[in-house]
Amino acid sequence: MSMSETDLMLKGYGLTTAEFYYRMPDFQNVLNTFIWQEYDLAPDHPKLFEFIEFWQESIEGPLHSVRFTHRKMIAPGEWRNVTGEFTLH
Repeated sequence: MSMSETDLMLKGYGLTTAEFYYRMPDFQNVLNTFIWQEYDLAPDHPKLFEFIEFWQESIEGPLHSVRFTHRKMIAPGEWRNVTGEFTLH
């Protein structure tokens, strides 16, 4: 069963964005880029490294480099449990 994005964020996941630079299989002097985003856990980034392993095993274009950033969308002080709501006109 897949968790919602909110559930992932509440469990400490943040949005990881990676930019892959890779060489074209037929033209080794040409670099291309590929952007990848996924909710992942810092500092180990298991999903990112799983994708890098998949790339190296399954995709013909050899990786030149990978650049990534990670941002938690909800910090501990930014979320609070609300049990009721009042509407004032």
